[in-house]
Amino acid sequence: MKWKGRRASSNVEDRRGMGGGGKTLIGGGLGGIIILLIFTFLGGDPGELLGNMAGTDSGTAVPYEELEQEKELADFVSVVLADTEEVWTEIFEEQGLQYEEPTLVLYSGSVQSACGAASSSVGPFYCPGDQKLYIDLSFYEELQRKFQAPGDFAMAYVIAHEVGHHVQTLLGTTEEIMPLRQRMSEEKFNQYLVRFELQADYYSGVWANHAQGMGYLEEGDLEEALNAATAVGDDTLQKRAQGYVVPESFTHGTSEQRKSWFYKGFQNGTIKGGDTFKQRN
Repeated sequence: MKWKGRRASSNVEDRRGMGGGGKTLIGGGLGGIIILLIFTFLGGDPGELLGNMAGTDSGTAVPYEELEQEKELADFVSVVLADTEEVWTEIFEEQGLQYEEPTLVLYSGSVQSACGAASSSVGPFYCPGDQKLYIDLSFYEELQRKFQAPGDFAMAYVIAHEVGHHVQTLLGTTEEIMPLRQRMSEEKFNQYLVRFELQADYYSGVWANHAQGMGYLEEGDLEEALNAATAVGDDTLQKRAQGYVVPESFTHGTSEQRKSWFYKGFQNGTIKGGDTFKQRN
């Protein structure tokens, strides 16, 4: 991806080395059930993950020295965030809406959000309670080694997916879907979570379409994103972790679904066609 020398976003908050203990926070305008949910890039029940992390109190600041490679990666994600700001501002204006830019928080090890305390083991995530994206840059190396999804555009897809959750919050989708958790079984609600996550994948594809139109994509970039989408499907992650899959526990979609919806967004380039909730399959 062509990114060096381009505008970086000013909406980046660096908390690396600050620690992230603390207890779960309740509040915000979307209601408790939504505030308690974090939307992680990886599979698993976000509510359960949060429950395991909340209630700790280990937020001790430690000196943090940024390596040159980390500085470059921090610059990269800032440029990608700036690109998403430009793209979604334009798309929202076309719809007669105003895009509110999210903040991207860089952290190391653990972090405190409006959704509670989280460790880097959950992967990148979005918290609707404070409308912020949270990323431990060590995930870039994990994406390459653990998930065999190398390339800068693979990481760009990760950021764009979490921004997709922010778009869902601004459009009211989050507020409509999340309260359903209180009114149905976990298995049934998981089906809605899958569609919710696939829509975020679609929105990330929409961003990639515009990035290509602006001349930022290089040869192989699209394949890097598709490979990353495939690597983090629920079925692939479960097979790697336990040797078998449990479809009723899926919360993000299969590898084929994640790849397919990202590519559909990339082909369409608009929010139209991204209503995953109306799709039969």
